[in-house]
Amino acid sequence: MSEPPSDQRYDSTTISLHWVTAILVVVLWIIGQTADWIPNGPVNTRYWSVHVVLGFALAAVIGWRMAWRGSRGRRLPPADTGTLHAFAKATHFSLYALLLTTLTLGVVNAFVRGYNLFDLAHLPQIGDRAWRKPITGWHGLAANILLGLALFHAAAALVHHYVWRDGLLRRMLPSVDGIADPRAEGSAATIADKRP
Repeated sequence: MSEPPSDQRYDSTTISLHWVTAILVVVLWIIGQTADWIPNGPVNTRYWSVHVVLGFALAAVIGWRMAWRGSRGRRLPPADTGTLHAFAKATHFSLYALLLTTLTLGVVNAFVRGYNLFDLAHLPQIGDRAWRKPITGWHGLAANILLGLALFHAAAALVHHYVWRDGLLRRMLPSVDGIADPRAEGSAATIADKRP
């Protein structure tokens, strides 16, 4: 399959922010699920420090992504129509809502706990320490739901790519050689025509 024309691809900033977000979400989830396996001590402190720092990095990426999307990011025509379009929009809205919820709870948790970051700096402890356990639970629940929805989103993209072969996934993949093939499949009409 060849690449879609450049006017049917997202811009390089949007593509980069999408994949950085995806990688950070997965890495943060893995750290969050495995950090308690490490006994308390310097290694555990560093491991949780990585989680907290990457969480703040993800917050910055999401802020940049939302600002970019709202200002200069390329808008493409919807790939789906009718019910599939409504479902895709609801999924994307839910992904952003869960990202913001998970990040907000994570930042609040970091400050309620007053995290020690790499034994170099401490976040100030703000609020009642009694909130640590419930906030941690809500943060973990939101992260689990987010990862589940992100996996559903990825599965849908793979269905588009391997089952419907409609070129949708290639709109969000980096260009292989930096030059898109103007003869490539992937126009909105081609995408809509390949649906069952």
